[in-house]
Amino acid sequence: MARPPHLDDTSADAREVQQKLYASMTPSEKLTRMSELTLAVSQLALAGLATRHPDESRQELLLRLARLRLGDDLVDRVYGARDGA
Repeated sequence: MARPPHLDDTSADAREVQQKLYASMTPSEKLTRMSELTLAVSQLALAGLATRHPDESRQELLLRLARLRLGDDLVDRVYGARDGA
């Protein structure tokens, strides 16, 4: 998927190198890389939530993250409705 030019800070040469590296990876390596990236995104999201809600516990922040990703309805059905999150 192409990014809008004003959001793309990667040179064409660097992108070509990156694409070749990804093409040479085994499925297992790709899965490992995606897992690492998913964890990194989760950590960044939690850090952002902690900045916006500094008085909340880690559990409350994780619940907020679940609501962002899964929606209130599903989170309420799985974890029970909770006020304030």
